[in-house]
Amino acid sequence: MFNQLEFLIAFRYLRSKRSEGFISVIAGFSLLGIILGVATLIIVMSVMNGFRAELIGRILGLNGHLGVYESSGNLSDFDNYAVSIAEIPDVVTVTPQIEGQGLLVKNNISTGVVVRGLRWTDLSARKQLWNSLKVKDTKSFNENGILLGNRLAKRLGIKLGDELVLITTEMQITAFGSVPRQQRFRVIDIFDVGMFEYDNSFVFIDLNKAQSLFGHAENNSISNLEVYIKNSISVEKVKKRISEIISPGLLITDWQERNATFINALKVERNVMFLILTLIIMVAAFNIISSMIMFVRSKTIDIAVLSAIGANSSNIMKIFFITGASIGFIGTILGTFLGLLVCINIDGIRQFLENFTNNELFSAEIYFLTKLPALVDPSEVFQIILMALLLSFIASIYPAWRATKILPAEALRYE
Repeated sequence: MFNQLEFLIAFRYLRSKRSEGFISVIAGFSLLGIILGVATLIIVMSVMNGFRAELIGRILGLNGHLGVYESSGNLSDFDNYAVSIAEIPDVVTVTPQIEGQGLLVKNNISTGVVVRGLRWTDLSARKQLWNSLKVKDTKSFNENGILLGNRLAKRLGIKLGDELVLITTEMQITAFGSVPRQQRFRVIDIFDVGMFEYDNSFVFIDLNKAQSLFGHAENNSISNLEVYIKNSISVEKVKKRISEIISPGLLITDWQERNATFINALKVERNVMFLILTLIIMVAAFNIISSMIMFVRSKTIDIAVLSAIGANSSNIMKIFFITGASIGFIGTILGTFLGLLVCINIDGIRQFLENFTNNELFSAEIYFLTKLPALVDPSEVFQIILMALLLSFIASIYPAWRATKILPAEALRYE
């Protein structure tokens, strides 16, 4: 039976002998495969986490966690409802809103937009919008001011101070018949919330002006109430409390229901990408098996010598298991550092590649965001490390077991 010192001497004896070049190349590719597999998995999952967090953050930065609607689209007595809902614990603010479709016209150039009517005091609740405003002019906004996104402004050639005409689908009776409601506005600010959909197609006007344009002025109604709460975890609890306060005919929707298709698509895509990229690590683990089997074959005589002088099967198996597992361990550690390094500098790398290739790699029109985000989840990184180590260790078991089946008499017969 070998003691610990003898085991270390035997391990060094096997590792000190020069392996065949082909075996070393395979082992090197196995190490590289583990590094790239772990790094790629960390990078992709972090980018998807960042993408989801940024997107949801921007959605909630312009929309409430909950919305209260009337089935006809005309919610009356909204101020009383807003006061009652605002008294619920965890509710930050409640803002009335009018939303509708409109046609924005400038110099005979027109485009469809989503019009939202708000009170100036309620703009601060929409932090993504409020933080991007440069000029906070209450009077101009209440009179005939309009806020629009930078991409919409760039597309139509609009600048600050320009006069625009906003036309809605609501009809009004005139001496010449029914004509669409329209009003002239002046651009007082151009926002950039970093989400393509809002920057390209949303405009914001005063609530009273929106009531006139969309036919809500007659009965002093709105489209819906937007409810902002402290933590999205409390959505269900607040939703239940609101249902106890408001009339039975009103509808309540939360941000997850309004974006259910999109959120589910992100979740499915994230799970599928995790499974697909895990295959890279599995392929690298199979490379460990093949390289270690060839390594065992090249060390047949050495193994036989060790067995003949007293090394048992356990000692031989430990030697080759440690050899294979070390490839997985080193590859996992290096892959983790590489993945985290790329995540920290992900947007800078994107900009460098775009400048180098002269191509747009991250289109805002497709991915909704203007920057490539990355959010590293420590628990997720730990799971990836654990999975890579586990696959590497499992891959090292079979070659190590094969080494114990070499018979000294058979190996040394012709030596």
